[in-house]
Amino acid sequence: MKLCMIGTGYVGLVSGVCFSDLGNDVICVDKDINKITNLKKGIIPIYEPGLEELVLKNYKNKRLNFSTNLKESVKKSDIIFICVGTPTKKKNNSADLSQVYSAGYEISKSINKYKIIINKSTVPVSTGDEIEKIISKKVKKKYFSVVSNPEFLREGEAIRDFIYPDRVVVGSNDSKSKKIIKNLYSPLISKGANYLSTSRRAAELIKYASNAFLATKITFINEIANLCEKTGIDVEDISIGIGLDKRIGGRFLRAGPAYGGSCFPKDTKAIVSTADKFKTNLSLIKSVIKSNNIRSNLLLKRLSLIMKNKIKNKKISFLGVTFKANTDDMRDSSSLKLIPYLSRKGANIRYYDPTGLKKEFKNLKNVKFSNSIHESIKDSDLIIIHTEWNDFKSINFKKYSKNKKLIIYDMRNIFSPNKIKNLGLKYYGIGR
Repeated sequence: MKLCMIGTGYVGLVSGVCFSDLGNDVICVDKDINKITNLKKGIIPIYEPGLEELVLKNYKNKRLNFSTNLKESVKKSDIIFICVGTPTKKKNNSADLSQVYSAGYEISKSINKYKIIINKSTVPVSTGDEIEKIISKKVKKKYFSVVSNPEFLREGEAIRDFIYPDRVVVGSNDSKSKKIIKNLYSPLISKGANYLSTSRRAAELIKYASNAFLATKITFINEIANLCEKTGIDVEDISIGIGLDKRIGGRFLRAGPAYGGSCFPKDTKAIVSTADKFKTNLSLIKSVIKSNNIRSNLLLKRLSLIMKNKIKNKKISFLGVTFKANTDDMRDSSSLKLIPYLSRKGANIRYYDPTGLKKEFKNLKNVKFSNSIHESIKDSDLIIIHTEWNDFKSINFKKYSKNKKLIIYDMRNIFSPNKIKNLGLKYYGIGR
């Protein structure tokens, strides 16, 4: 099939590349000329394992192309995916849909035959209705269908999640588009993917509800971890114990910093905003947002206790600063609160992240990027394991055990407390 992906951000680029790898002809469109030029050279704008190889392979085989010409790309395609950003509005917590509606308007000017317009951006309930209205002003309804097809790609696992998805959700209000889209996804369905065909509004809400529920699980286990720290219990035991219940499951029951990234923060806010619009009180999700917002403050309080309020001139190393491993995404990462706070308190901070230097810390006093793990942690008073990169799981702390004053604050609980303490080092985890 001939596909057009509007937007070469995380969703559009990954989805477009994977669709081309399934044998479709795909054009990825973006108005950013430099981004498109770089993509044609094989320079990838995001860090995602396996993505570069797939881009080079399919671009070479001419199944994948990049363009800034939206009009021509839409005309050449049978199915158009809207994959643009829906950030939180600055004035309130609702989703900013200006890019989505702009894409719909531009598409309406280029429809020359029947097209399926698929919204893959995360949007509130009834957004598809609005896109349909926008296009209907210029095109008769028999020439297009508007469909919701939310993505469920985890950063760092996106390629695998696309090829082996838990489910494919397609929300359409007409049978013609349903048949075509099911055929598009047939290679994944044949591999065992669950295919759910539903109404357009239901598909829109499934995405928000999924992210809100996962955010709730993370927040729940973080609050249980707070109790564990007060009662001398290891939260890892609690996570395993309740995760073995098949009704609950163990995924997303890992205590740690506040949730961050491109989805959970904005989507929990947006679903609450949508509920307010329809005069429904989502009190549980509101509590989740509130708890997550104060999570970093709780970690800072514990940091102060660990350091006995003596932070000034201390050498503190951060291992990982992204919101999670296997991504370069800094959005709503706890490090954006922790590092500036410690800098203001007079600490000397070095950080190492496999995805490199971060512009967010460029102008902070006494904050420097290290080129290696060893360079970051040598001569440190405190090592904070902030992100669970595999690179950190094999650190030999025995090399640093001569420094008996060294403190390790493992915010991801990736090390055994006893093993670290047997080296004569002080160890603190989350919920331990």
